Amino acid sequence: MSAPIRVLVDADACPVKDEVLDVAGRFGAAVVLVSNGGMRPSRYPGARIVNVPSGADAADDWIVEDATRRDVVISADIPLASRALEKGASVLGPDGRPFSPENIGAALSFRSFNQHLRETGASSGYNKPFGPADRSRFRQELDRLLRRLTSEPAASEPT
Repeated sequence: MSAPIRVLVDADACPVKDEVLDVAGRFGAAVVLVSNGGMRPSRYPGARIVNVPSGADAADDWIVEDATRRDVVISADIPLASRALEKGASVLGPDGRPFSPENIGAALSFRSFNQHLRETGASSGYNKPFGPADRSRFRQELDRLLRRLTSEPAASEPT
């Protein structure tokens, strides 16, 4: 029997938790919301809630330690996305942007460049607003990823 498909969510500031539950539910995928902020389980009854100790990367570390190639990781955190890709997981940003081995290097470089601009005062560091188009793109991309994972043969799973 193959490992179940899971969606691991870096949940503290994730704006698409409801969408994750909806799309994952259609595929029978388990949803794990990982937070160090303490989440109310009653708000997300279809998900497993994992509250990790406070710490800068505690949620990221939990996700990376637990991630497998049968998982989709949802996060806007580019270093976490890189680490999850190294584990073989699929990674999707909450805006619907997929991270891949082919584009993660550029994303890390862009992140570093933007951090430098903020530190030198050349940029205010404001993120673009999250809108309906981002939410729609996210739903479509998560659907595509889960469809692909559910169609993969179980024999490719390591023992």
